Amino acid sequence: MNIQISDIGHVIQLAIAPVFLLTGVCTMLMVLTNRLARIIDRTRTLEDRLDVAYHEAYMDELDVLYRRWHLINFAIALSTACGLVICLVIAMLFLGDTTNLPLDRYIAALFVVGMITLIGSFVYLLREIFVASKTPRGRRHKRPAPT
Repeated sequence: MNIQISDIGHVIQLAIAPVFLLTGVCTMLMVLTNRLARIIDRTRTLEDRLDVAYHEAYMDELDVLYRRWHLINFAIALSTACGLVICLVIAMLFLGDTTNLPLDRYIAALFVVGMITLIGSFVYLLREIFVASKTPRGRRHKRPAPT
């Protein structure tokens, strides 16, 4: 196992793209966790208000928040899985080069799996955004028309 500096430099060049992808996935995870934190804060506020007095509008909003919470959790799980798979891709790039194992098909397959999980994460984020924008908080109650 004679590793040349130029070989390692080439592997580092190959690993740059997955590293940038990993940076994007981390940014996505920050966005998702911030959305989850806001959902949790609003849920706690409504639950505290419900402890004081029952109100049907609070229950309706809580139902929407629980649905959003569920969607964001799926998105976080998929983004985390994507990050783990991309880390495996990077590790396999180095492992394949240093051991001369033919890992190119495994690397390609893992990269495709990473992209599928990232796409799934974006789909769940988009669904959560649609749910959030469909039911705006503080909607106005129907007022009688002025006479």
